[in-house]
This record gives sequence, structure tokens and C-alpha cells, in this order.
Amino acid sequence: MAVTIAPGRAAVPHRPSRNDTSRFSPGRVAAWIYLGVIVLVTLFPFYWILRTALSNNYKLATDPSSPLPVGFTWGAFERALGLASTAEAQAQGGSGASLDIVLYLRNSMIYASVQTVLIVLLSATAAYAFSRLHWRGRDLVFNILISALMVPSVFTLLPNFVLVKDLGLTDTFAGLILPGGLFQAFTLFFLRQFMLGLSNEVEEAAIIDGAGPLRILFRIVLPMSSAPIATVSLLMFVNAWNDYFWPLLIANDQHVQPLTLALGVFKQSSPQAAPDWAGLMAAALIAALPMLMLFVAFGKRIVNSIGFSGLK
Repeated sequence: MAVTIAPGRAAVPHRPSRNDTSRFSPGRVAAWIYLGVIVLVTLFPFYWILRTALSNNYKLATDPSSPLPVGFTWGAFERALGLASTAEAQAQGGSGASLDIVLYLRNSMIYASVQTVLIVLLSATAAYAFSRLHWRGRDLVFNILISALMVPSVFTLLPNFVLVKDLGLTDTFAGLILPGGLFQAFTLFFLRQFMLGLSNEVEEAAIIDGAGPLRILFRIVLPMSSAPIATVSLLMFVNAWNDYFWPLLIANDQHVQPLTLALGVFKQSSPQAAPDWAGLMAAALIAALPMLMLFVAFGKRIVNSIGFSGLK
């Protein structure tokens, strides 16, 4: 009886898995150190603002380099919120000036929200026309509009100011909102690049069913573009919230001025003495809190949506 010996299997070379490699390799350690330094450098200004806001404004000058609050107190936040009396504010080194932060927060919310809605709505409509509709001269018109990205915004301030003044819209929300809310080249470009990559099958099926361009836009294209729309909405809202120079030109009435102007007025409220740095930093933290909450809530969506703007 013959016995057959099966040939032995060829030895498979062992490949080290990721777990076999050292987790403390020099490259990995250097990368973590680098990231840690970047995080510390980024967050240190916020810590210093908080440290200043929790300090007594009189005692700040005695130890300006202290890493901890000097004469810890909540008085700066009370002054910024208008909860401290004039005597209490002056006793802690404040100027005694009051800051109606609720009014200025309302103004900033109106300004940023309405401008963001206008920018996103008009940019999304234009992006649909430049990406999904075919008409003569489409690319030429788009290139002309997108060339606005190469024009510094400071060049348009004076013409916009003269136009708003001639229309009698100074010291109004309309004068604040309309020049920046009617057109934003970046938002148009961002949304158009995403819409160019949308599938044609769903749109063609809607056309066969009798849907027109507006119905396709609001029922199909915009829902499919919700991620990039959310991204540009957040970016435009933050940009309008932090805007300072344009409101400085247009708004002299406190019932229209956003919070950024109020902070400047609060800083200059004591020209004969040292500024109320503690109160100013407390007001700046209160002004930045809504933006920090938005970034915490939607930061991941922003990162995931940046890839939607790839060039075609």
C-alpha cells in the first residue's frame, strides 16, 4: 500500500502587525509633542482672557505676569452684565460705565442671522443656476463673479458706504445687512463645487415627472446639499458676528450697534484712567461664548464638509 506524503506548506513570512510596533517610537512621541504645543499655543490666549476677567482691575497692575487671577473676583462679569452699581464697579477698578449687553447681543444676533440667511439662500440659488442649469455665457458670468475673491474687501467699503448713505440706510439694520448679504463669492463657489458632483438621475426623474427648476432646487438639490449649506451657514454667521469695521462706519445708534462695537465703546469709556481690562475681557468672553458653543456643536460637520468643495 503506497503512502502519499502531502507536500508541506510554504512558510509564510510573518508581517509585524500595527500592535507589534512600539507605541512610543521617536516619531510618534515627536508628533504628540508637536500637537500638544500647538494646542497650548492656541488655547493660551483664551486662558489669559479668563484669568484677566477673574482679576481685580486695580490689582492687575501689581502683578501683571501672574499666571493666576490677581485678586480673584466675579466683579468683572457683574460689570459686563450690568449687575454692579457704579460705586461697586469703581471700587474694583472699573470705570463705572454700564454695558447693556442684552441689547447688543440682540443686535448682533439680528445682524448675523439675517445676513447669514440672505447669503446662503441667494448663494444656493445662484450655485444651482451655475451648476445644474445650462445657458449661454454661464461659465463666463461665473468667472466674472468669482473674480471678486481677488478684490480685497477694504476696496469695497467706501463705495458701499456712499451707496448706503445716499439711500438713507445709515443707523439701520438694512444698511448693515444688505451690502454683505446680497453676494459672497466664497459661498457661491463652495456650494457650486458641491452641486456639480450631484447625481443627474434624480434630477432627470423629477423633470420627467413634470417638476420645474424651482421645485427641483427646493425639493431635491437643497436637501441633498444640507451638509455644505450647514458649513457655510456657520462660517458666515461667525464672520458676521465678529465684524467690526463695517458696523463702525454705518451704525452710530446703540439700538443698531452689534456687540463688537459695544466692546470698543466699553474700552474707551474711561479716557482719563487705565482701561477696565478685567471688565473688557469678561465682556469679550460673553461675546465669544455663542461662537464657542456653535463650534463645539458643529465642529465635526465643518471638518467633514470641507471635502465637498473639491475642484471639478
